Amino acid sequence: MAGPVRTCVGCRERAAKSELLRVVAGTDSRGRPAAVPDPEGTAAGRGAHLHPTTACYDSAVRRRAFPRALRSGTGLGTAPLEEYLASLTTTPRTTDQDWSSSS
Repeated sequence: MAGPVRTCVGCRERAAKSELLRVVAGTDSRGRPAAVPDPEGTAAGRGAHLHPTTACYDSAVRRRAFPRALRSGTGLGTAPLEEYLASLTTTPRTTDQDWSSSS
């Protein structure tokens, strides 16, 4: 692996930093403490890394990895992160061919 290597808090596998999503402690839309995505990797503070998959997210939530990795209290929500991961899987894919027109 070239470049920095980090460990996914979900599956505990090592991967290149560029393959993982950085997660930081922040607030949700209601101002409550939450694990929030930092896709650019520029937010200040301690970060945790996660494969951007629902399997790794579910594993990290089950293991209570976010509060431990981010060194925050146990009341850390994950709704913003869950919404972000859902938006990645529901993004429409573009193709080079327009299938709607018949030739």
